[in-house]
Amino acid sequence: MHKTFVSQLARTSRMFLIAVLAALVGSVAALAADRTALERDAQNTYQKLIARVSGAKALSRDAVAVLVFPKITKAGLVIGGQYGDGVLFKGGKAVGFYNTSGASYGLQAGAQQYGYAMFFMNEKSLNALTANDGFEVGVGPSIVVVDQGMGKSLTSTTAKDDIYAFIFSQKGLMAGLGLQGNKITRLSE
Repeated sequence: MHKTFVSQLARTSRMFLIAVLAALVGSVAALAADRTALERDAQNTYQKLIARVSGAKALSRDAVAVLVFPKITKAGLVIGGQYGDGVLFKGGKAVGFYNTSGASYGLQAGAQQYGYAMFFMNEKSLNALTANDGFEVGVGPSIVVVDQGMGKSLTSTTAKDDIYAFIFSQKGLMAGLGLQGNKITRLSE
């Protein structure tokens, strides 16, 4: 009876191990597919931005890296939050995956989706993103949020700040759009 119990326990353990391994392989495959889709969306979004906004096109030539968040969801009623995933491109290649999240408190109501791209103009600003356990927007290198008017007149000659951010594709209705207080964190590989 003892041998039967041990044999059955061994079989059950093997089946459990196989199920766990299958789940892990499935999770890794799903993560890879999600990252491939995210990279494709971010690359398409970036190409549309530089095609439509002359300032973004000018900055793209001199930026050491560009972090693109193709879709961020923001919602709130007095207390709000936002979240989205993005891709860091350096030399035209994806070199990292990041998420951005933030919380806010105040007079706010609504929901919206939008995207943004951050152009890192020097290694110092890029190091602030990659060297720390998360990068808080508004703490560290100077960031300029580029509006439509500035986006038309911005050139690589007039660009003197560390990071330029372009907000685009706003859908929905929510008062108070900004990047202040967002935390950007590298996603584990």
